[in-house]
Amino acid sequence: MVTYNEYLKNILKQILDSYNILKEIEDKEEDLNNIKKQMLKINGFLKVVSKKIDSEKISSSNFKIIKSKFQYYLDNYYFEQEIETMAPLYSNDLNRVKNMRLKILEALEDQKMMDEVVELIEKI
Repeated sequence: MVTYNEYLKNILKQILDSYNILKEIEDKEEDLNNIKKQMLKINGFLKVVSKKIDSEKISSSNFKIIKSKFQYYLDNYYFEQEIETMAPLYSNDLNRVKNMRLKILEALEDQKMMDEVVELIEKI
């Protein structure tokens, strides 16, 4: 049986994996769909952690801090609509695709959120 900490650690690893994929994308024409896919995965996992994981069952005191950062990200950054609008118009414009990817990465790095994800994975 998977413990609460292991469950959280697996989710955090998946967030980190998608984040790393976003960092490594080389900004080709077909990458807008990959950016969207990874961003949706990250958002889904952030929602799971924010709404479903009970802070009292996680042994690390840093969890409450990261949970609030996840909620802040979900409340303040919304790229889905921008990508949907951009896709038919600018999917071949590599500079716009790159800028969108960089904005998403910048949002994920806001308040050192991704650094805290790495730290929490190591502590769990």
